[in-house]
Amino acid sequence: MKINSNLKFLRKRKNFTQESLAQALGISRSKLAGYESNINPPIETLVKISDYLRVSLDILLKEDLSSYSEYKLRELLETDQFLRGRKLRILSTTVDAEGRELIEVVSQRAKASYLAGFSDPEFISELPRFSLPFLPMDKKHRVFQVDGDSMLPVPDGAWIVCEYMDDWMAIKDGERYVIVTEQDGVTFKIAYNRIKDQEKLLLCSSNPIYSPFEVAIEQVREVWRYRLAMSE
Repeated sequence: MKINSNLKFLRKRKNFTQESLAQALGISRSKLAGYESNINPPIETLVKISDYLRVSLDILLKEDLSSYSEYKLRELLETDQFLRGRKLRILSTTVDAEGRELIEVVSQRAKASYLAGFSDPEFISELPRFSLPFLPMDKKHRVFQVDGDSMLPVPDGAWIVCEYMDDWMAIKDGERYVIVTEQDGVTFKIAYNRIKDQEKLLLCSSNPIYSPFEVAIEQVREVWRYRLAMSE
């Protein structure tokens, strides 16, 4: 069983001291130290550990958590929620006086600040915004301004309306998306879903002079599915 090493690994990962975790579990610090060393906890304590650390007993007992990548850890510890992008954050948005969601506009100039401010309600509230009544009311939309000629025939400066995706496993090969990543910021590309097998997205341009590139899914912060373009 992997319980001893996993308990120590998870405690450190969650920034608990032995004293604080022991207190939360209702046991002594010395007992916790023993469980992290070579003593197997009784079943009732195992259940408490599983509940408090929010990890299944099966994973706690069988998996060597220290051997996995950060992406794999999130997959194991948060079931499929990390893959689907649902536990990373709460989407910041704006509404009108009647509580209906508005469509924020991210210009080329605003794109430079978007990575730092996308989760900040104050930043989002300062973006220009409007409504399009013909779009589905049960979906969240945002407008991004295209920068460059990598996605022709959508031209440089065009405004594209995109739909927010909370389920990243639903990214479809060959479709166009705005992908917000830690490394590249806001980018408009054709995506190929390699999440399940490679923990990556392959991003391609429609303009063949630009080379495809891969992005690790752990670098992704938002995904928006392209709906339509509005040229200046």
